[in-house]
Formats: sequence, C-alpha cells, structure tokens
Amino acid sequence: MAHAQNRYLADLRDVHFLLFEQFRLGELLADPVFGGMDEATARMIVAESYDFARQVLGPLNEVGDREGCRLEGGAVRTPSGFRDAWQKLYEAGWKTLRVSPDHGGQGAPALLTVMVEEFLSGANTAFNMYPGLALGAAEVIAEYGTPEQKRAYLEPMYHGTFGGTMCLTEPHAGSDVGAARTRAEPRPDGTFLISGTKSFISGGDHDLAQNIVHLVLARVDGSPPGTKGLSLFIVPKLRLDGTPNDVVVAGLEHKMGIHGSATCLLNFGENGGCIGELLGGPPGLNQGIRQMFQLMNSARISVGIQGLAVASSAYLNALRYARERKQGPSIRHFKDPTAPRVPILQHADVRRMLLDMKARVEGIRALVAKLARHMDLARLSQGKDDQAHAYHLGQVELLTPIVKAYGSDQGFRVCEMAIQTLGGAGYIRDYGIEQYCRDAKIFSIYEGTNHIQAMDLVGRKLGLAGGAHLQRFLGDIGSFTRAQAGHPVLGPSVAVLGRAAEAVASTTLRLLDWFQGGRLEQVPLVANRFLEMMGETAVGWLLLEQASLALARLQELPPTHPDRSFYEGKRYAAVYFAQNVLPGVEDKARVLASEDRSALDIPDAAFAQV
Repeated sequence: MAHAQNRYLADLRDVHFLLFEQFRLGELLADPVFGGMDEATARMIVAESYDFARQVLGPLNEVGDREGCRLEGGAVRTPSGFRDAWQKLYEAGWKTLRVSPDHGGQGAPALLTVMVEEFLSGANTAFNMYPGLALGAAEVIAEYGTPEQKRAYLEPMYHGTFGGTMCLTEPHAGSDVGAARTRAEPRPDGTFLISGTKSFISGGDHDLAQNIVHLVLARVDGSPPGTKGLSLFIVPKLRLDGTPNDVVVAGLEHKMGIHGSATCLLNFGENGGCIGELLGGPPGLNQGIRQMFQLMNSARISVGIQGLAVASSAYLNALRYARERKQGPSIRHFKDPTAPRVPILQHADVRRMLLDMKARVEGIRALVAKLARHMDLARLSQGKDDQAHAYHLGQVELLTPIVKAYGSDQGFRVCEMAIQTLGGAGYIRDYGIEQYCRDAKIFSIYEGTNHIQAMDLVGRKLGLAGGAHLQRFLGDIGSFTRAQAGHPVLGPSVAVLGRAAEAVASTTLRLLDWFQGGRLEQVPLVANRFLEMMGETAVGWLLLEQASLALARLQELPPTHPDRSFYEGKRYAAVYFAQNVLPGVEDKARVLASEDRSALDIPDAAFAQV
C-alpha cells in the first residue's frame, strides 16, 4: 500500500461534450421522472465520481493486481484496502445512482450513470466487479421477485450490506448453459434443496459484505431439457437467520488479469443443506433464462464499458508519455547527428497510433452513450408513446451485443497499441499499461463470448420486429448522411460512411438468404465479421456527428478560446476513422460475399500433425 499510486486518467471534457452537447442530457433531466436533477448536479456528479475513482480506487488497482485474492479457511480474502473502498463507495452513493428513490437511490438517467461506471471500472476493474454484480442481481430480484423476496433482499443488496452474483456456468458445460446439471429438489415448505457445482463465478465469495446472494440456475426434476427447463433460485451464502447455507468455495482461479476479483468454483449442497427460493415463487418455474437475461444484458453493457474504460486510461497514459519522452530527432533532420531529440509525439507512427486510439475510445464512448440515451428515452416514453417506446427499446436490443463485443475487442486492442506506443517501457510494469492489457483480455470472453454476441446479433436481433430495428438504425444513419453530404469539410468522409451503411444493408440480405436457403453453417463463420462491420459503422457515424457539432461550434469561438483544440480534435478523429477504418467495412462485406468455406472444409487431421 505504501507505494500504491493512481494511474487512472479520463477525459472529462469529452464526457461533458457527450452529456451536454451531443446527447443533450439537459433535455432528459427536464422530465420529472428524474426527480428534479439538473445540469449543475450532473456536472457535480461527474466531477466528484471522477475524484473518487482516482483517489480511492485508482491507488488500489496495482495493489489488487499484485496481491490478488486468497482462500483462507474456506473464505476468500480480498486485497488490502478493498474493504475500506467498499464502505466508502456505498457511503458516497455511487452504486445507487440509477436505483429507484423507492429503495434509497437517486433514479438518475442511464446516460449519466454509464459515465460514472466508466470512471469506476477504469480506475479499478477488478474491484468494481463486486458491487456491479450485486447491483445487477438486485435488479433481477426487483423485477421478478415476490414481495417477500424484495423486502428481504433489495435494501441490503442495493446498499452494500449484501453482495450478489449470477451462477450460470458449470465445469462440464462452459457456455452451453442448457447442459446445466445443478438440481433443485422441492421441500414441503416451498423452498428447494440446491445441489451442484458452478464455475468461473466472479465475486463468488469475498469479505466485503456480510452476506452474498447467489442467483443460481438449476433444474427441477421433471422440467424440460435444455434452457427451457431451467429456473432461477435465490441462494444466499448465509440464510437470513445468519446460519451457513452449505455454499462452499471449492477453489479460486489463477488468472491472467483482474487478480483482485475473486473468480470462484462453488459447490452448492455438498452436505445436503443448501436451501434456495424460486425467484418469483411458483410462476418462476422454468423461467430462469428469461429472468437471467435481464442481468446478462445489463452485465454485457457493463463489459463494453469496462473495455472502454481501460482503453481510455491506457490511451491517455500513452499520450502523456509521448509528450514527455524524448527520443530521436525529427524525421526532417534524421541525417543530422547533432539535431535535438524530440518528444516521440512528433514521430509520425506514434501520432498515427495515438489518433487511432483517440478515435476508437471516443467513438466507443459515444456508442455507449447512444445506447444509454435510448434506454432513458424508452423509460420516458413508456405508457405515453407506444411507437417511440418500441423504437428506443429496439435500438437497445440491437446495440447491446455491439457495445459488449466491439467495445471489449477494441478495448484490448487499444491497450495493446498503448503498449506499442511506449515501446519497451510499455512492456514493463512501471507504467501500468500492461496491467490494463492483461485485465482487458477477459472482456471478450465472459458474459457470453464475443462470438455468442455476434450470433445473438445475426441470429436474433436482426430479425426482431421483422427487421425493423436494423432498418431504423440504418435509417438514422441515412438521415445523417443526407443532411451532411455537402459539408465543406466532412463531405468526403460522410460519403464513406454512406457506403459502409450500404455494405451493412447488403450483407444483411445475404445473411437472410443463407438462413432461408438452409445454409446455416455459413453464418457462424462470418458473424463476428458482421458485428465488427456494424460496430465500425456506428462508431464512424457518431464520430462524424461529433465532428459536425464541433466544427459548427468552432465558428462561434474566438481564436484564443481554450476549447478550440478540443473541437479540432473531434474533426481529425472523425476524418481519420472515416478514411482509415470505415473503408474496411466494404472490404469485410466483399470477403463475406466470397462465401469461403476453408474453415469448414479443412479435414480435422489437416490442422497439424501433433
């Protein structure tokens, strides 16, 4: 602890731009649903949560990585400082921002809370997983629980007395959730005896809260096979009377990253005494997957935010290093041995990497904010405007797998590029970026691998409402490209965006032909590529939207205004992405259209003779 330091950085000016210029948080706050919160309060929340992240969580990031978690006497001990940080987190109210005032929260808009989540995750990903899962589990109980279950669990889970988890994965099944063997045996009093093993359970045990509430997928005897026969059970580590509930930590995983997060193997009912409640009572029988998907979707958005958060800090740390580190002369004087050494920021390839990282980070942050604004507008239109409500919910459905998969994939790649920017200094621990990279790799794997996200997108989301969600998404981009086609600065880049959107539309028709023509095995080969096409198109659109706003604002500012450089950065990030990344969408569409089957047709033995 003595040598712990904060390395976390975030760009508050970009956060303010998203909240108050691009996505107009003030318009949302005008609705009484948000309890009279105003822009001044929102700005204060941004500033104070960022300070909390840097001062309380940031210094513990390296500590958690170095110490990890340990299993002592059957209980998990978290790294030094985590328990104190847990108390301070809940005292400050950062995990109850979006919680309803009925449960002591502030009921803030999702658009605001996702920015706060970026700070908390970026400062200490491993720590923030514990309260994040507790909040997600509580929201499932709030949605589906009986009145008695809500009374027993919500208040302590929302305010940090109880933690929470979701328990899906089993050692033999992995992502094949329908193969779960965990059993639930009815008892005369309406509760169930739970027996089985769950693996890779984040926050499966810890010493931060008095109790941990596990949401466990299990099968009641006689229920259908596969996912249709799974039910969700509330299984606390300690029963409400304080006695142990036969939940045993069988082991801790030793991981590449997020060492401060306890990833547990849990045995339920080793001694025949693990008691669970069916979530929602008898109507909840065989409804486990539907109920769990609320938590899964929330968690998937959170993972996209994790990818953004660590990528943002990695980029900003690389930028800081590039401004300070002097190495080599300018290329204009490369033959002059007496030429002064310049900051590496002046070298072309370093500038390319930094601008690439800037564009991806700011674009993904805008994508997260776009999703959050749709969530807020769906909430505001519920019961008032059925058409608007369906539109916004549809965009949330469509964008969720993209935020999770594209955000997490790019988060890891930005961290890798940040290491490359520092050269050898990035590969060592002294600058912290290598930890970001190790922590970030899990993001594309947990909460449904990114291929699962891609298959969810092409296999389910594209066809929802007869394809209306994708049509509205492409329609929104089309409205933008038509309005900005003649822009004196952005016009050529807007044209590239238009071609990318057309490539997405034509590829969607090709996928539909494969589905209808019985060529299903072709779809998984290209699903990841298609999701990336949609992610790049969405990011390119939002960056160009930012640039158009920024260029208009520049015309209003005097030459010496301090915001000029910020707005100029928006222009260059958008044009760079449009000219260097968006053309790849058309390339991917052409590759996909070639219908190459090499990966399917190669004989198993031909991969290698080992």
